[in-house]
Amino acid sequence: MVIPPPNVTGYLHLGHAIMCTLEDTLSRWHRMRGETVLWVPGCDHAGIATQVVVEKKLMREQKKSRHDLGREKFLDEVWKWKNEKGDHIYEQIKALGSSCDWARKVFTMDKSMSYAVEEAFIRMHEKKLIYRSTRLVNWSCTLKSAISDIEVEKIELKGRTLINVPGYKQPVEFGVLTYFAYPIENSTEEIIVATTRVETMLGDTAIVVHPDDERYKHLHGKFVQHPFLPRRLPILADTMVDPTFGSGAVKITPAHDPNDFDCGRRLNLEFITCIGDDGSMTAECGPYAGKPRFDVRRQLIEDLKARGLYRDSKENEMILPTCSRSKDIIEPILKPQWYVNCKNMAERSIQAVRSKELKILPDIFEPVWYRWLEDIRDWCISRQLWWGHRIPSYFVSSDAIPAGNETDDHYWVSAHSYDEALDKAAQRFNVSK
Repeated sequence: MVIPPPNVTGYLHLGHAIMCTLEDTLSRWHRMRGETVLWVPGCDHAGIATQVVVEKKLMREQKKSRHDLGREKFLDEVWKWKNEKGDHIYEQIKALGSSCDWARKVFTMDKSMSYAVEEAFIRMHEKKLIYRSTRLVNWSCTLKSAISDIEVEKIELKGRTLINVPGYKQPVEFGVLTYFAYPIENSTEEIIVATTRVETMLGDTAIVVHPDDERYKHLHGKFVQHPFLPRRLPILADTMVDPTFGSGAVKITPAHDPNDFDCGRRLNLEFITCIGDDGSMTAECGPYAGKPRFDVRRQLIEDLKARGLYRDSKENEMILPTCSRSKDIIEPILKPQWYVNCKNMAERSIQAVRSKELKILPDIFEPVWYRWLEDIRDWCISRQLWWGHRIPSYFVSSDAIPAGNETDDHYWVSAHSYDEALDKAAQRFNVSK
């Protein structure tokens, strides 16, 4: 039995205590029955959590960021932290009386463990269970990394709410639906849209209305002029729009919203990234480029008012996604990342319960099992971190072959070393190294 490894970020808590109690009870019971029992202890490197803790410690004690130190020196600091905290965790587990085999203790960044992680990645990539794709990810601007769905905390807002966001001196307003007008090109008409994220208007590439909405049928195929950028936006029809919500017209920002992303693909729209990795507006945003996104939110509202395009704001119930590590507001950002195909595994898990190969007790929770697995999404496993396992994949580029796209798996080879990757690439493309 392998102990679920505690994170190296700190000390044990009551959850760890009961876990050790249950596993120790099982171990001792089976030994008393004359069985051979191996209980393996260990500690987890906890990539994001550990990096955040060490970065905070560096800033507090040395007034330096990891970028000031550089990758190698920063990793030295993390290893110092690990050796201090990891040993203390082991002493706590021993103090609980846990009957582990301490000669076999492992850390998830040990060479043998890292090799095993790489080997698992390589095998899954070659079986096409792991693949590369450009999609929207949960992006933490504070961590400058993608995070998984389970690391996103969703705050339910009943209406207008002021929230402290990392990096901002003043609280930021959320839970508000802002209405503003886009002027119709070569016309005195306008079309009003509503949004909870005004700053994303700088990445808008279309206005969409419901095809059966009589109010807008005469506008299908026409264009609006962006008030702050030299950009024309087409007015298109799509059934994704709810004519009864807001104004019945929806601004589409395909590179920053999951529903807009799907719509952008259907309608073949341009994908413009307007919010960068650090939360500042990108070069695509004209006069707003380089400014923090929530400062731009306030400024845009004032600029819309100055141009006579601001119409209204109303309180709006909404779910606000936040980063569980940094407490920053999550930004959906379009990035090429690595994904695990979860659909086949989910289907096998569903069939295992239906065939009674696997039993869930009590069985009233079977519908929860089915609902969660039937709605499964592929898992983004990329993290933009310095502390953790590095993805063992190499992009193939050579004058002897056509140039590849970075999301085309055919141009990626996974291997334990650069030389091994060269051998695989030469074999795949039938060229010399």
